[in-house]
Amino acid sequence: MKRIIGAKPPSDRSVPASPVAARLVQVDGASAGQRLDNFLLRQLKGVPKTHVYRIIRSGQVRINKGRAHADTRVQAGDMVRLPPLRISDAVAQKAEHPAPAREFPILWEDEHLIAIDKPAGVAVHGGSGVSFGVIEQLRQARPDAPFLELVHRLDRETSGILLVAKKRSALTHLQAQLRARTTGKTYLALVAGAWPAHQRVIDLPLHKYLQADGERRVRVTTADDPHGMRSITLVRPRGSWPARAGLPALQLLEVTIKTGRTHQIRVHLASQGHAIAGDDKYGDFELNKRMQKQGLKRMFLHAWRLQFKHPASGEPVALHAELAPELADLVNPP
Repeated sequence: MKRIIGAKPPSDRSVPASPVAARLVQVDGASAGQRLDNFLLRQLKGVPKTHVYRIIRSGQVRINKGRAHADTRVQAGDMVRLPPLRISDAVAQKAEHPAPAREFPILWEDEHLIAIDKPAGVAVHGGSGVSFGVIEQLRQARPDAPFLELVHRLDRETSGILLVAKKRSALTHLQAQLRARTTGKTYLALVAGAWPAHQRVIDLPLHKYLQADGERRVRVTTADDPHGMRSITLVRPRGSWPARAGLPALQLLEVTIKTGRTHQIRVHLASQGHAIAGDDKYGDFELNKRMQKQGLKRMFLHAWRLQFKHPASGEPVALHAELAPELADLVNPP
């Protein structure tokens, strides 16, 4: 049986649901400047992300009667047309039983933003087979918060600093800094082998693609690839350990990204023959097995340091997130 978003289910479940007309939603001030896809995901609770993008591409979603794209920015007063949508009982039930409330370790919080120390294994948002992530859990934990939005993303298996905006103005200001590359984002990564001392910059374009099973992957490509995105990564060796306990020599790297491409650090390091320990997509699978026996059950990639200008005061902010115990124990054995 199908349910219709925005309609009450019939009292007799044997009676089919009646059609629902398209509806208009006016954009309020709190949502001004938001991307259309993000606006719709907030409006259409329970609708799969893939379906939201499908109705945008097909032109069923309109802004002020005109067609729009997923990255179109909505403005206060805009009238957004939402088509009638049907979702399965399973999806509707999931919408009725939202993500469990959860708070995360806080590195910084004021009336404009929150900086979270995200644990590994937790997605930043729901989608792609994940029911919920940090942002959904945080919203449930703070039901009175009028606005909570992710400023940027981290891979599910990456730990460390994650920014959440508490105001629309903070979101747009921080994202503008990210686009302008005026922030400083540095990660710690553990790789096998000795990183060449002379190699400090990786400037190789990256190309996103889908595998046959629909899984998203990224690869290094050539400068003439029309789908390639220029990607710049800075690498600084931080510490090294000789081969021990059946493991090769290991190197801890400070990795600063000047561009924020999907899987950028993972693919760039792997392309140089130094894949991140524990990386199940681009890593050395035999090494990963040996690292698991030494206690590494996850990818060793940690968002360690983040520098930016405060969205309200303009003052510089420098945040640090210490390595999680399972990583610290590996590089600082007793």
